[in-house]
Amino acid sequence: MAGGWRCAGVRWPGEVPELGWGKGAERRTSVLGYGAWLGFRAVGERSCVGARGNVCPLGAAVPGRSTGGRCAECARLDRAHSVAADTLLDDPRPYRVYLAWFGPGLVKVGITGERRGAARLREQGAVAFSWLGRGPLMAARRSEEVLRAALGVPDRIPYAGKRAVRGRLPGPEERAAEVTELYGRAAELAGRGWPESLERLPLHVVDQVGVFGLDRSPAPDRSVRELVGGGVVAGRLVAAAGPDLHLAVDGGGVVVLDTRLITGWELVAVTAGEGAGVRVPLLDIGGGGVQGGLF
Repeated sequence: MAGGWRCAGVRWPGEVPELGWGKGAERRTSVLGYGAWLGFRAVGERSCVGARGNVCPLGAAVPGRSTGGRCAECARLDRAHSVAADTLLDDPRPYRVYLAWFGPGLVKVGITGERRGAARLREQGAVAFSWLGRGPLMAARRSEEVLRAALGVPDRIPYAGKRAVRGRLPGPEERAAEVTELYGRAAELAGRGWPESLERLPLHVVDQVGVFGLDRSPAPDRSVRELVGGGVVAGRLVAAAGPDLHLAVDGGGVVVLDTRLITGWELVAVTAGEGAGVRVPLLDIGGGGVQGGLF
């Protein structure tokens, strides 16, 4: 493994995105600002980011298109300690059930630790959301399953689907109306499948378009398919949602960078004066096809 700093992806501890970095056991973060220049060149090859804050003991290589950034063993260890794996059955902390809206027809129900607030919703790129209830982990999990089945919503929505609609979102009234309608359907189930230990929370639609900067940036037209050694991604950050950074690039247009693709790469800064642009394989998400070459 190279000795430089390697990216650990985007975090949303508050309403401003941050990039995490690691070098061995060292950690640091970079706060990202809309309008600021962001440019880097990938060095060498991509390596596993490890699990639970520990360095990968194998220093394993990771495929460029993997959004996990971990080798199979580290991915297994990381998931084994997650809420999604149902291995923390005795967790005494309170959890919240939420209804998340990503675009017309793109809705999911999920749970998150109450202490995290809305960080999980920002990490997923939820354009709007409302809390549904709060209570112990297993009560929240049971309610999540009941609501998914009753509302006919999936347990996950691929990021490609979220990107496809993000540039043509309806207005705030329409966004709130869809969340409100689904909340009403969920509320009708209270007493018919909701565990008694889950406290129902009132409707309060939180719209995150402004937090993500989507209300003041052009719609994206391309996305990064993968990084390659020596590849360059550079532009001005105009929006961010979940792991995605929207970059206005030289020559026009907005390119989406899924930062899950850059975890494990050693990156070196590229300045605006270097005439950088984007020189990695791209996907056309504006209605065209695949851009297979390096740009």
